Amino acid sequence: MNTQRSFSGFIVAGAIALIVAAIAGFYWFFAKSPVNIVASNSQPSAAIFISKLAPVTVSLLVNPDKLQSFDSSGELTKLKTSLLAKSGIDYKQDIQPWLKDEITLAVTTLDIDRDPENGRQPGYLMALATSKPEKSQEFLQLLFSKRVLAGANLATEEYQGAKVIYDSSLPESDSLAGAVVDNFVLFANNPKVLRDAINNVQAPDLNLLSSSQYQKAIEQIPKGSLATAFLNLPLVAQWQGLDLPEPTYDSETVAFTLNPQGILAETSFLTSSEVTPTSSPLSKPVGALQYIPASAGLVISGSHLDHLGNSDLAKLWTQAKTAISGSGTDIISRLIQPLADVQKSQGINLEQDIFSWVQGEYAVALIPRTGQTIPDWVFVAEKSENVPEAIGRLDAIASSQGLSTNTIKLDKQTVVAWTELTTATQKADGKNKPSFIVEANVKGVHTTLGNYEIFTSDLATIYEIFTDKDKSLINNRNFQDSIATIPQPNQGYIYLDWARSQNLVEQQIPILKLVELVGKPFFENLRSLTFSSYGNESGTLKGGILFQLDH
Repeated sequence: MNTQRSFSGFIVAGAIALIVAAIAGFYWFFAKSPVNIVASNSQPSAAIFISKLAPVTVSLLVNPDKLQSFDSSGELTKLKTSLLAKSGIDYKQDIQPWLKDEITLAVTTLDIDRDPENGRQPGYLMALATSKPEKSQEFLQLLFSKRVLAGANLATEEYQGAKVIYDSSLPESDSLAGAVVDNFVLFANNPKVLRDAINNVQAPDLNLLSSSQYQKAIEQIPKGSLATAFLNLPLVAQWQGLDLPEPTYDSETVAFTLNPQGILAETSFLTSSEVTPTSSPLSKPVGALQYIPASAGLVISGSHLDHLGNSDLAKLWTQAKTAISGSGTDIISRLIQPLADVQKSQGINLEQDIFSWVQGEYAVALIPRTGQTIPDWVFVAEKSENVPEAIGRLDAIASSQGLSTNTIKLDKQTVVAWTELTTATQKADGKNKPSFIVEANVKGVHTTLGNYEIFTSDLATIYEIFTDKDKSLINNRNFQDSIATIPQPNQGYIYLDWARSQNLVEQQIPILKLVELVGKPFFENLRSLTFSSYGNESGTLKGGILFQLDH
């Protein structure tokens, strides 16, 4: 059964439009106005209509018109027009007069009739806050009268004191139902979904507000957030038909706020298990970043790689990578494919041969180069007692793979290069003796600078590091601005320079091109993304993603 034909298609389009509208509005506000927009309520009031077993709830907690006033490009207007194009509804005339400060969208149930024999039919609910219920009722009548003119047959019923209108001519799973209840205009893809929403108000123990999981989650939402999302992670996995390995985390909240540097999407993952941090919190950026060139496109920094595999951050990634990709494919590994290629070609086990001895600070970076398909890479690790032994082991591994270990001088700096030696034959001389040229193909380089051991993919990259120290990432203004908003102490950073790494990311995550198409106004102005995890509350792993935008 095609559940996308009618309201499900409308609700998906509405969800996409809501998210893009919010992001685009955030951008135009941030870029054009020094005044701050904050939501009067950071918790969606429509939660009273939503089942506590709902997989996903997303809310915009500010009136779209407040964002519209900063939309000089007209993108929000285009989205509204596009969304309402086939309805015969005029936003300014029919919706704007009564629309208040909340639009909530939810997947309320995985299967409306709970009958697996006829296929899964998810329930969708949209709730729009209204300041004028009478005006909203007029809008509802207008909307459904236009559907009648388009050939639909309508039915009306009184349910728990509310007037419910729905399409009776379409299969029940494909119909549109609407009602005005408790200062909200409700739409659903099935009259049963609407009846259940009304029941959830009458029986509070059934709705989202009665869920202890939800109550704990909304405590993590910052005040004044403009948009929020709540995900019941096991149910989201079921909805997507995924079998999650090690479902450590049972729920997640995401909240969008504005700050002078950009848009901060703060997320909290909740679990009943004890959260094990990757390492001791860092009160400042790691010193290893001073050896990362500002030209890097992707940078990951932190401390104690030796603890990473047992941390709850690793457990979160084990759970999230399946949800993101639909399989066990590790997208982070795909993004840092050059390092994975080193592991494969050079016989290096990253976890055993490198992670195990990195007991201090570290930074790893990919550096895209013009005309180069595979980017260069840099790995920096703070020295400790076991580092000389570990490096000796890496040199031995390189030798076992047929590589030569050569110590050379590069601008007065001693470096060790792992090289593959090949020969090329020249023309024979007068005595018919051939002559040969020995060529060295560098497979990796390492050296010591200060208190850090540095590995790179080639000589040019390591030369750039110790001859152009003023152009390191840590001194880059964009990077400094991007981490300024991230709370401290934290577990380090993942930094993505969008302009430099866009092609790399798109190659490894093709679906991102579709996301970019939908969110074009946002991605055209995206400068960088910075992620960090922080906080030490029991049973909570908190993090934030800062989207830095061009003005």
